[in-house]
Amino acid sequence: MKTAYPIVLTPAEHGFVVYVPDLDINTEGDSIANAIEMATDAIGLWGITAQDMGKAVPPASPSLPMCEKGEIATFALVDFDAYRRANDMRTVRKNVTLPSYLNDMADKAGINFSQVLQEGLKARLGVQ
Repeated sequence: MKTAYPIVLTPAEHGFVVYVPDLDINTEGDSIANAIEMATDAIGLWGITAQDMGKAVPPASPSLPMCEKGEIATFALVDFDAYRRANDMRTVRKNVTLPSYLNDMADKAGINFSQVLQEGLKARLGVQ
């Protein structure tokens, strides 16, 4: 599910400094579009790291914060589940048991067991 976090873009010498008040984090971008994209990335990384540590991700404020003159307040959209799928590339080793004849046939066919298991899990779980 997508969540819209308010952000504040402050003009800098080269682009914009971005502040995410709900998470008290900063990032930067070289244009408005890039700054919003970098905010989405920073929020996504912060969120999945918090989840991995067993912490709750704070809900997004529903309104934009007050800005100083020259600053821009807007929202950055993030989907933590989609962010994890796209960026969490850690691997986990699993021991799989299968019939010997099936193992022999797969070996002879040059099948990559890890790839087949990943494809099967994605299909079963409805993950793209």
